[in-house]
Amino acid sequence: MSNLAGKTLFITGGSRGIGLAIGLRAARDGANVAIAAKTSEPNAKLPGTIYSAAEEIEKAGGRALPLTVDVRDEAQVRGALDETAKKFGGLDIVVNNASAISLTNSQATEMKRFDLMHQVNARGTFMVSKFAVPFLAKAANPHILMLSPPLDMKEKWFAGNTAYSMAKFGMSLAVLGLAGELRSRGIAVNALWPRTTIATSAIKNLLGGDEIMRASRTPEILADAAHMIFCQDAKSLTGRFLIDDTFLWENGARDFERYRVDPTVALTPDFFVPDDSQPPVSLARSGDGRENPPRP
Repeated sequence: MSNLAGKTLFITGGSRGIGLAIGLRAARDGANVAIAAKTSEPNAKLPGTIYSAAEEIEKAGGRALPLTVDVRDEAQVRGALDETAKKFGGLDIVVNNASAISLTNSQATEMKRFDLMHQVNARGTFMVSKFAVPFLAKAANPHILMLSPPLDMKEKWFAGNTAYSMAKFGMSLAVLGLAGELRSRGIAVNALWPRTTIATSAIKNLLGGDEIMRASRTPEILADAAHMIFCQDAKSLTGRFLIDDTFLWENGARDFERYRVDPTVALTPDFFVPDDSQPPVSLARSGDGRENPPRP
């Protein structure tokens, strides 16, 4: 399959950032995109609502369905999936992008924040996937994608932000289990993670403002990688923990400069990328040896 024309995507946290970028990439093919997110009213710190995202999807060439959904709420999740399938005649792809983050140590993490991260990240991902399965089982090439990291169980990924890492790795554990459970039904379940920080409002607010944004890639790198995943045969690509640039490189992509926010700044590696994962191109600033193929 070379494009997503006529396919229906259900994207959690799709009103901005990575989720919206994935929706826009699919929309350019003529896909249907259900934007399942909490933001229905404008927020000064977090630009974009489900309605502004829907407008962008339709301008890009897709059909949009804005849905107010809290992924912690079972009734809202069930209702949103039902509405999506009813409007578009089915469901082909689920993107579990919604996530809560607090980079705090055990003593600074309030239990209500712990609960929020686990309810959104691990439980929300499991629940959306669970209730999507009956719809996906009817699709020709169904995919579930988690925006979650490889299961690299190293102390350094947990120390200092144990609660967040537990919740985020919970999403990846869902990949591991559901891939095995759903393989016989032809439903692919994979994880996708960025090698570098991505220029989103969350990164800007949490990790240092404009400086970290300049040292990041744009959400389009994940959108292009996700698009490539969805165009693969669901029966042959499942149970994988993919890093965006490596997966793109393996499938023929070579121009990674276009994803840099500022080519004069070295890129900042993201959390959770395993030490043995070698970048296909240098993360140094442009011109400092960028053509470095992955090590065998």
